[in-house]
Amino acid sequence: MIHASWFLFKSFMDNEKLAELESKIGVTFSNKDQLLQALTHRSYLNENTKWHLDHNERLEFLGDAVLELAITEYLYEKYPESPEGDMTNWRAALVNAIMLAEISKKFDLNDYILLSRGEAKDTGRARQYILANAIEALIGAIYLDQGYEVSRDFILKFVATELDNIIKSKTYKDFKSKFQEEAQEKAGITPTYEVMDEWGPDHAKTFKVGLFLEKELVADGEGNSKQEAQQEAAKNALIAKNWN
Repeated sequence: MIHASWFLFKSFMDNEKLAELESKIGVTFSNKDQLLQALTHRSYLNENTKWHLDHNERLEFLGDAVLELAITEYLYEKYPESPEGDMTNWRAALVNAIMLAEISKKFDLNDYILLSRGEAKDTGRARQYILANAIEALIGAIYLDQGYEVSRDFILKFVATELDNIIKSKTYKDFKSKFQEEAQEKAGITPTYEVMDEWGPDHAKTFKVGLFLEKELVADGEGNSKQEAQQEAAKNALIAKNWN
C-alpha cells in the first residue's frame, strides 16, 4: 500500500531517486515515511513549515543505540580473546562522526538529505556531523521498518567492514592517552584541556578546546562535544610535536 504522504514526497524526490537510494543501501522500505523522516534535517523544517514529518533526531537517537548494539555484538563474537579495552576502542573508531561521514559516501547519502538552503551550502565540518547523524537516523528507520536483523545486516555491510583498516592503521588509538604518554615521557608534563569557545544552538553545539603543556598552547580542536574536541586537539598536538 502506498501511503498518502508518498504523493507529497514525489515533489521533493521522485520514484527513481528514492528507489536509487534503496538500491544502494540494499533495503526496500514498506513505509516510505520512515525513510523520508530519516533524511529530514531539522533545518529543512525552518523553511518548510508545512512539511508533514518531524526531523530525524528521534530516529538518530534510536539508530545510535542499534548501531552500538550491533557493533558490540559483532566484536564480541568475532574476537573472543580480545580484552574489553581493545574492543571499546575499536567500537569508538567505527561509530564516531568522522568515520560515519566517510561511510555515508558508499551510498552517496549526501545527495538525498533534505536541508535548508543555508545548510546545503555548508560542506565543511558541520556537514560531516549532519551525515553521521543521518546514518544513525537511517539505521533507526530501518530498525522500525524492517526489524533488528535487517538493520544489523546494513551495519555489518557498511560499518563493520571498516574494522580491518582501523586495526591495520591503528587509527583506533585514543589520541588523548597517546599524547599524555608522550608528554609525560618527553616533557615530564601532564597536558591539560581548556574550552576556548563554543557556539551554535543547544542541539548542535560546537566546542573549541585548547591543549596546554603548562602555559604553552600546543594545539586546539573542534567537535560537537567537549570530548570530541579534546580528541581532535590531542591529534593535532601529536602532529604539532611530531610525536605521531
